[in-house]
Amino acid sequence: MSEISPPDPSVPLATPPSKKLSLSTKLAYGAGDMGAGITATLLAFSLLIFLTDVAGLSPGLAGTVLLIGKVWDAVNDPIVGVLSDRTRSRWGRRHSWMIFSAIPFGVFFFLQWIVPSFSSNPEANQWALFWYYVIVSILFNMAFTGVNLPYTALTAELTPDYNERTSLTSFRFAFSIGGSLLSLALGQVIFQIIPDGRQQYLVLALICTVLSVLPMYWCIWGTTDPTAGEPSVVEDSQQAVNSVESIPFFEQLKIAFSNRPFIYVIGIYLFSWLAFQLTAAIIPYFLINWMRQDSYFVAALVVQGVALVMLFVWNAVSRRVGKRAVYFMGMSLWILAQGGLFFLPRDQVALMYVLFVLAGFGIATAYLVPWSMLPDVIELDELNTGQRREGIFYAFMVLLQKVGLALGLFVVGQALDMAGLIQSEAGQPVPEQPSSALLAIRLVVGPLPTLFLLCGLVLAYFYPLTREVHAEILLKLRERKLGLGSEE
Repeated sequence: MSEISPPDPSVPLATPPSKKLSLSTKLAYGAGDMGAGITATLLAFSLLIFLTDVAGLSPGLAGTVLLIGKVWDAVNDPIVGVLSDRTRSRWGRRHSWMIFSAIPFGVFFFLQWIVPSFSSNPEANQWALFWYYVIVSILFNMAFTGVNLPYTALTAELTPDYNERTSLTSFRFAFSIGGSLLSLALGQVIFQIIPDGRQQYLVLALICTVLSVLPMYWCIWGTTDPTAGEPSVVEDSQQAVNSVESIPFFEQLKIAFSNRPFIYVIGIYLFSWLAFQLTAAIIPYFLINWMRQDSYFVAALVVQGVALVMLFVWNAVSRRVGKRAVYFMGMSLWILAQGGLFFLPRDQVALMYVLFVLAGFGIATAYLVPWSMLPDVIELDELNTGQRREGIFYAFMVLLQKVGLALGLFVVGQALDMAGLIQSEAGQPVPEQPSSALLAIRLVVGPLPTLFLLCGLVLAYFYPLTREVHAEILLKLRERKLGLGSEE
């Protein structure tokens, strides 16, 4: 996500020459993140309930599938990052990975939504399905990283211009959120047209696979990889766009966690993200089993749509009152919504959507504020060390995002398993759940996310980089760049 504060005078005076990009290039670049938005949304909202109610896995095994997949995703990120940096190809080091990973990315995404039959023995078939989904999940996450990590690296390589990079990020964000909303809208339509549970997910997955893969090739054909060409040209280009020396992993850990404000930021982000993932994973069960609704896609669409609009509203508000104040306002509304969902009577559907709107208000701040705090942390690190090390801090933020997703889905699966959730069968009416399962669903949608949100509020209260402190950091950096201040 791009920085939300306006350009400030601390930007180095010796900036690279401007490189304006055409609208067609920006559109092509933005299209490259559409698949990530589509697949991430469907996986967050739909995969757990698909594995339990359609594939027939126990909630505990389903949560474990998702945990293993995301843990591997976190592991293979740095591996692909290093290999991508070292790739030499006539197509370019980023485009090469995108070209050859896009098709596997789509294939393995689709394979997650089919239900093969391995044995007539129910127990043996369940374990065979478990290992099938584990393997497919690992392969999908490898392909996703092979596409998405080189794609994100293109931002800095397409142009050195500060404003053009911000513009590129806004196009990427628009396609990503647009893909997210499109996938939810498609889900609602398909689930209304097709009655069979397996066919619903299969058709939705097929359409979303096509919509995820094709824009990636639009991105490849519509942008220029500056490292494409003959080996000598590639080497010169790499030196120009990647002059940061490689730092060993444990040294990166030391750098990141010696920065005290960064620890606050990652804590705020992790607690916020855990609350969101718990909510996203449990919402289908809450809608279908507690509120007796036919589909959960409209609810997810409301939450994501409101969050998208509120991103721009909170952005404007933060310029006046600061990031921490915005976070407190958004979290307060979100906590109110989560608590309301726990006490919500089963016949109050209209009130439920009001609470989803309030949740969208808060979820927007969970996306916005931690990412907008991160540049402040990086500038403090620059003041203390004299170096710009964005890559280290952003890498750990992405790692925590994936850890939060894995933990959230795993916790939901285990909680439903222990509470005795009765799994639905394809073509059969939704079973009435025991009171223990209904209570578990309500606890996961209400008190548990609220606990994480309160922890985030405590960390935000003690976050040391206020607007005044940040202004002082910028002033000292500018003095240093002008040669007027002493070296720290």
